[in-house]
Amino acid sequence: MRRAVKMTAVVASAVLALSAAGCGGKKASTGGGGGSESQKSLKVGLAYDVGGRGDKSFNDAAYAGLQKVQSDLKLDVKDIEAKEGESDNDKIQRLQLLAQSGYNPVIAVGFVYATALGKVAPKFPNTKFAIIDDNSIQQANVADLLFAEQEGSYLVGAAAAKKSKTGSIGFIGGVETPLIKKFEAGYVAGAKKINPNVKVQIKYISQPPDFGGFKDPAKGKTIAQGMYDGGADVIYAAAGLSGSGSLQAATSTKKWFIGVDSDQYQSASADEKPYVLTSMLKRVDTAVFNFVKDVGDNKFQKGDQRFSLKNDGIDYSKSNPSALGDLSATLDDLKQQIVSGKITPPEK
Repeated sequence: MRRAVKMTAVVASAVLALSAAGCGGKKASTGGGGGSESQKSLKVGLAYDVGGRGDKSFNDAAYAGLQKVQSDLKLDVKDIEAKEGESDNDKIQRLQLLAQSGYNPVIAVGFVYATALGKVAPKFPNTKFAIIDDNSIQQANVADLLFAEQEGSYLVGAAAAKKSKTGSIGFIGGVETPLIKKFEAGYVAGAKKINPNVKVQIKYISQPPDFGGFKDPAKGKTIAQGMYDGGADVIYAAAGLSGSGSLQAATSTKKWFIGVDSDQYQSASADEKPYVLTSMLKRVDTAVFNFVKDVGDNKFQKGDQRFSLKNDGIDYSKSNPSALGDLSATLDDLKQQIVSGKITPPEK
């Protein structure tokens, strides 16, 4: 009982702090006009995964969706960073803080929020929540935003094998979880579709419960450098912020890099851009925006909402046409075969 009282006091204090000073989060300004009357009353909260805003990948894709919510729907939004080495209790407090402060809907970015959301959602039945990359929380007020990462990874795997001159390519995963194994499985299958004899070097930066592999550019660079030195001439990094280090290694060795989640050609520096072959686009931005709009339009749907090549929730980028060349024709053909069901990329 004393523990419960203490927790209530902590959260209440945090709510007051949020109201008075923004709780250290990043609050976007509120505009006028746009959106339905029900949408205008919404306040949207978003809690980031490890790596936070600025990772040029997963979290930045979520932020792009939040920016679109602000610009197109003219809503009050609040996004809050995760803390270094935090516990599930920290995540519980963050989600509870947003809900008690009137933010509705609230979006949890990443499967790491599953345990926390499972405890918070039942306490706030009138608040609509969404969690990205998890469907273990079956609650009437929770939407599960899921992606067919293996489909996009299949396409960039085919691009890697087609572009490779050495017959050796690499895959760097941030943390060896079932989710990132989907990226690996699709990538390897796509590469072997093009070249059955292709060599795929595979390395993960960290193992659960250590999720630091998503935010360690130095290790991402070291691993990529080792792969390039070992003969790989194309590397796909599904590693969040750590991927920026892999791109640095690609640039210094003048080899190819494939980005993930966001179009990493767009965020690359001028000297890095020539070495970004493509990126596997995981449209977290679309998922975030559509979820908020549906809530505002009273069209909230609980449970699984899946994003794939078929509904443009997954794709590959064409921002560097000089690098892709005629590869786009091959990839677009494979894309149509996946959409039609002729090809089914593996998840494992």
